[in-house]
Amino acid sequence: MEKYHFKPKSKIKEFLGEKFISLNAYLSLLAIILIFVFIFKEAIPIFTDADVKEEASVGKMVFKQHYYPDRPAKWGWQPNSEVPKYSLLPLFIGSIKAAIIAMLFAVPLAVAAAVYVSEFASLKIREIIKPIIEILAGIPSVVLGFFALIVLATLLQNIFGFTFRLNAINAGIALGLAVIPIVFTIAEDAMRAVPGTLRDASLALGANPWQVSFTVVLPAAFPGIASGVLLGFGRAMGETMIVLMASGNAAIISASFTDSIRTFAATIAAEMGEVVFGSTHYDVLFFIGTLLFVLTFLINLVGDYIRLKLKERLQGKLS
Repeated sequence: MEKYHFKPKSKIKEFLGEKFISLNAYLSLLAIILIFVFIFKEAIPIFTDADVKEEASVGKMVFKQHYYPDRPAKWGWQPNSEVPKYSLLPLFIGSIKAAIIAMLFAVPLAVAAAVYVSEFASLKIREIIKPIIEILAGIPSVVLGFFALIVLATLLQNIFGFTFRLNAINAGIALGLAVIPIVFTIAEDAMRAVPGTLRDASLALGANPWQVSFTVVLPAAFPGIASGVLLGFGRAMGETMIVLMASGNAAIISASFTDSIRTFAATIAAEMGEVVFGSTHYDVLFFIGTLLFVLTFLINLVGDYIRLKLKERLQGKLS
């Protein structure tokens, strides 16, 4: 039997390749940390500057305020009025409403498409459908926003008779188009990672392909699917151009999904270009950016935790 010996050059190349990959990973981590430090640094006056705290302390941004003596306390986002208002609740509610609609629209479609592509489609069909869905991820968000503004909003208003043409439903559906590729790709990969022996055993016991898909493959792939859903939710919370163009940009508190909304990300995009450098408004926008950064990080962290816990539980049941 011939013996194969690795040449010293190949070991050097392998060593350099490992170090290069490690360097890229550490540089990426460093870049993320520096971005967070910069954003948080610009928001620090909210906690330290007396003048800024007088106008926009954390308490004033969270709780109701009496802006006028003869009017009841309220939440409001009107940073350029005579009495500036920096309440974050209307923006938070708008962000949540858009993200909920996006997930309700995207998750069923993405998971159903993933089930079909991974379990039922032929190789030829799979090679057509999968790239087409994943191409959605490459469409610029401004294009999806323009589509929602011009086409989707009019279509939804004609069908459902919405009072406001640009609303949470319109923005959420457009957001869902951006979320579908994320959920689909992760869900499809999770289903294809399920061992074929599980499918073969189920078929041998008399189950049909539909039963195998929904009682064996889906539960086994659920940790990966859940992770994809949370990643999609994080994308929906942080998306900017779609909601900026399709939501109506009204910072109001309303339980109705047919009302216009305004989100955290859209507020930063709409107002950062014209804000006075170093003003209270400037500091608040950076504080919102910090909140978005932390919120996205927590969503991803929770997604990884849930995926690991579900995977451990599933492996315990299978063992």
